[in-house]
Amino acid sequence: MQPIRQGDVILQPVQQTIQQIEGKKLPHLILAEGEVTGHTHRIIEGQAELYEKDGTLYLRVFSKEATLAHEEHRAISIPQGTWMVRTQREYQPQGWRYVTD
Repeated sequence: MQPIRQGDVILQPVQQTIQQIEGKKLPHLILAEGEVTGHTHRIIEGQAELYEKDGTLYLRVFSKEATLAHEEHRAISIPQGTWMVRTQREYQPQGWRYVTD
């Protein structure tokens, strides 16, 4: 599987299962929140769970696919599997910063 991108959120497939990651299960499916607009990258359809371990989010999609939505981007399908959630960063003279929607 290839990485999937929606705005500043990048999902990278991982080979480990959630049991191997041993993260904390989160009570929501929000992958990222916009700092300026408050809009969210979130799973709106399909069966999925979100975990956090050492500051990194992992998405586990149980259904054939899940739908990732955001108010400023088109909805995209995420295939079944385990995904590491990353937020794109960019370099500035002051250092690295996370890209914001």
